[in-house]
Amino acid sequence: MKKPFIFITNDDGVNARGLKAVTEVALRFGRVVVIAPETTQSGMAHAVTMYSPLYLRTVEKRGDLTVYACSGTPVDCVKMGYDHIFAGERPALNISGINHGSNSAVSILYSGTMGAAIEASFYGAPSVGLSLTDHSPDADFEASALFAEKIISDMLTANINEPVCLNVNIPVGRPDQIRGYRVCRQNRGYWKEEFYCRKDPRGKDYFWLTGDFYNQEPDATDTDEWALANGYISVVPVQVDMTNYRQIDSVKAILK
Repeated sequence: MKKPFIFITNDDGVNARGLKAVTEVALRFGRVVVIAPETTQSGMAHAVTMYSPLYLRTVEKRGDLTVYACSGTPVDCVKMGYDHIFAGERPALNISGINHGSNSAVSILYSGTMGAAIEASFYGAPSVGLSLTDHSPDADFEASALFAEKIISDMLTANINEPVCLNVNIPVGRPDQIRGYRVCRQNRGYWKEEFYCRKDPRGKDYFWLTGDFYNQEPDATDTDEWALANGYISVVPVQVDMTNYRQIDSVKAILK
């Protein structure tokens, strides 16, 4: 039987440890093509490169694995794959990650990881964004890789007849400390940013961005934030339609 074709990308860059971890897992199931950014592209969301040329280089070829580095954003990597490299062949599964850091709640809007996952789902194949809630450079990906293996297996064997894009976040912990999966909804909350001002050696101001997440529904037990805080992997099915259907009638009343 022909091996399944799995496409992998990320936003942490082609040398990221999370990318390498999920790539080795995916190779147990089939043929893998990786197209990842040359450098970190965190926070790029759904950005595309329009006014600069893109560069593509082959990083590695061995057995069932081919790895490319692209000079652009995560979404550029997806488009480069589907509209240039794959030559019309559709992957059986798209994977974006494993990201360093959570992409739960409103963070999905800023995430290059999820921007790539969502873009890949437009082409018709199931798509999964994987994130570990640990920003540390030496984060432990053992549990993430273990659960990624189960997710890949389940997605490849399922009979999926509609566009599917999943935002999967994995809490920090050893494999035996994670309590399983929770299919849930996106938490309502927001980031409140703060800019720290410093001066460079020439006396010119520069700024570092930092901030805190504010959970607007801390008592809700059906959200991704609750799942992660209680030791579960959060799985949120994602849709692109951002229409607020509940407000259609009220807006009609306003705009008479």
